[in-house]
Amino acid sequence: MKPFLILQLRPEPEASDNEFDAFLEKGGMRLEETRRIRLEREEIPADLDLTDYAGVIVGGGPGCVSDPDESKPAIEKHIEEEILGLMPQITEQDIPFMGCCYGIGILAHHLGGKVSKERYGEPVGAVPCTVTAIGRADPVLAGLPERFEALVGHKEAVQELPRGCVQLLSSEPCPFQMIRHGQNVYATQFHPEADGAVFALRIAIYKDKGYFPPQEAEALTRTVLASKTELAPRILRNFVERYR
Repeated sequence: MKPFLILQLRPEPEASDNEFDAFLEKGGMRLEETRRIRLEREEIPADLDLTDYAGVIVGGGPGCVSDPDESKPAIEKHIEEEILGLMPQITEQDIPFMGCCYGIGILAHHLGGKVSKERYGEPVGAVPCTVTAIGRADPVLAGLPERFEALVGHKEAVQELPRGCVQLLSSEPCPFQMIRHGQNVYATQFHPEADGAVFALRIAIYKDKGYFPPQEAEALTRTVLASKTELAPRILRNFVERYR
């Protein structure tokens, strides 16, 4: 059985470990079914062969692909370059891929789509997502109702559907909540691995990162802990089950 390659971007150890644990739990993966690479402290091996893996899962992080290069810290530039270096093979060979939050920006940017802070940014919290007509037939959305809530919190967003992509999920504040390129390359604007407890930790860690006024952290924590977002992680589980 091939393992899943999990690429992480979060420089904070507590956030990174918590995200990895959430991928395992919500995806229904055992530790031995994965290979974890923390890109904030290691490079992707030059001899990495993506065909050795069942699929690639990319986590979120505080970086924005739309930020000017001159304003990006060196570590964010490194992470972005490492992941973008894999995208030609992923999209050309239609390798199973699930990009979570940051991953949708990477996919769209690679495909020449516009990613910016111009429109569609969403405050931290739960947002109702609607399955599109194309999404109803997609196996990764199997078992989900036509409308459910997912947890979001982002500064930038995809502004238009990138070439070669279809829209699977939309929301009122952000139309591109989930897209697919080819048949196997997926990306979400929301966090399919996250529940209220996961988001509460991220609120504590990232309260000074510009996602929200720091004085709102306590109220936001109560909101995400009370959210009804238990259906969204089914997407991650479906992805793993499809490609395992």
